[in-house]
Amino acid sequence: MLKDFVKLETFLTVARERSFSKASAKLGISQPAVTQQIKFIEKYLGCKIIERKKNGIKLTGEGEELYKIAARLEKEINASEKDILRIINKKMTFRLGASYTIGTYVIPGECLNAMSETINNDVNLSIDMSENIVQKLKDRKLDVGLIESPIMDNDLIYREWLEDELILVSNVPIPKIVKTEDLYEYRWICREEASHTRRIVSEVFDELGVSCKSFDVLSEVSNTTAVLQTIKRSKKDSAKPVVTIISKHAVADEISKGELFEAKLRGYTMTRKFYIVYSKENRHNAYVDNVVDYILAGQC
Repeated sequence: MLKDFVKLETFLTVARERSFSKASAKLGISQPAVTQQIKFIEKYLGCKIIERKKNGIKLTGEGEELYKIAARLEKEINASEKDILRIINKKMTFRLGASYTIGTYVIPGECLNAMSETINNDVNLSIDMSENIVQKLKDRKLDVGLIESPIMDNDLIYREWLEDELILVSNVPIPKIVKTEDLYEYRWICREEASHTRRIVSEVFDELGVSCKSFDVLSEVSNTTAVLQTIKRSKKDSAKPVVTIISKHAVADEISKGELFEAKLRGYTMTRKFYIVYSKENRHNAYVDNVVDYILAGQC
């Protein structure tokens, strides 16, 4: 039993996530496979270790004892892996991909330096569209991806990372809370139609009964940086403000400096998840694990 730590890892993940389905997503295996591994442990021990409840799962007394043992083993294994990496001292360049918003505005340079020290190797960051990052992961051209668009693929593992908020921004002061009817009074800088941000905004506006086709659109641009630069350079007109919807991470500096002005839609908050993505083949790769753990720990 102790020689097969994979099953104990599954048990630890179920216990921590308090859910078979969440454990399945985190481990990159099917939910029936998770259930099968838990049943194997229970058959081996001859007792029940997990009870299913309406609001999740609960460990039995035996399950609590097993958790302590498995957690202790996990700690020793992780420490041993780091020792092995130091012995190997493998020289490589870790390939990290990030979408435009994340790579430009969320991951600071000092984070990459610290990440490099964590794995004792160089980290190369390439910025691209989320769908291209997913394809590069499948083609083994990247080790880990950070994406803002959940482009699901069965060959990859997706870990929820950060929650992003899309906010209404103008280059002149506008009301802090904007009513839907006010949206037609602005001039708009929009993302191109194929972008994930545009799709999120369109879904929200459709739910609110807002017709984007009736907007006064100045331009459609391809990425967050283009949106930001366009609105900063647009003519300031308090009577007919220029506005856009953009990630709060992308405009944090400009808002703090008073260069741009934030507003929210009345009664609605536009949020989305950022994801860490990597190949299922790298699920037990020590370098990938170290980088993913570093990011999830909030170091970036």
